[in-house]
Amino acid sequence: MQWCGGKMFFSKLCLFPFLPPFEVKTKFYNSEMSDLFLEVQIQNISSSTVFIQKVLLKPPEMYTREELNTVNQAGEDKCTFGTRTFLQSMEGRQYLYYLELKQEFSEKAGTIRGLIEMGTLDIVWKRDLGEMAMLQTIQLQREAPGYGNMRLSLETIPDTVILEEPFNIICKITNCSGRKMKLVLKMCDTDSIRWCGSSGRYLGKLSPSSSLCFTLTLLSLKLGLQGVSGIQVTDKVFKKTYVCDNLAKICVIPSTFKMKN
Repeated sequence: MQWCGGKMFFSKLCLFPFLPPFEVKTKFYNSEMSDLFLEVQIQNISSSTVFIQKVLLKPPEMYTREELNTVNQAGEDKCTFGTRTFLQSMEGRQYLYYLELKQEFSEKAGTIRGLIEMGTLDIVWKRDLGEMAMLQTIQLQREAPGYGNMRLSLETIPDTVILEEPFNIICKITNCSGRKMKLVLKMCDTDSIRWCGSSGRYLGKLSPSSSLCFTLTLLSLKLGLQGVSGIQVTDKVFKKTYVCDNLAKICVIPSTFKMKN
């Protein structure tokens, strides 16, 4: 209610809910040396076309970021989405980022537990090319991994592999418990991964706080970004099996993309 020159005026403020046009799904993947991969899936859930002006990841202080959304063609980096900047209704797009842990935080990273703040993801968008851009910000969080009595990590893995061609990875097992282990390795095929060699391999005894490395050979049956899964390690002393899935992501390309020496 306002009073002006002997007259009263009544003003009412109405608040309308604003729903952003994107549904955003994020997933973190652990890598060797405490580095991470972040997969972002953005889908336009509105009924109209939306133009994406910018997608920017702002990592936390402990990490540096590298965008994996370009391909090198004729010596020039080009966006994997081409020159197209819009998403039609119900259309989606996938972004991939590599987060490298800074050296000065390497010791601290191993002691962090619980929910971790992992920075923000900013999406700048507009519905029409002439209108003002809008900002949608997503707060990123990640549950710190709990390794338990045993930790399996990857010491060496290629970034890119050829479809249906064998490649090697080097794995490292660390005994995080206070007792000796007797370990047996089993590899289980998935719909996208086939393991080479015999399963049920005896790895030997592993003392507390010690590690051992071994090499495995596998091949991928599907193109695109595929997860390395299907490793099981059994402790024969206490008859406990540790299932190790989603160890890392690899990019699988067809044989026609194979670079010539």
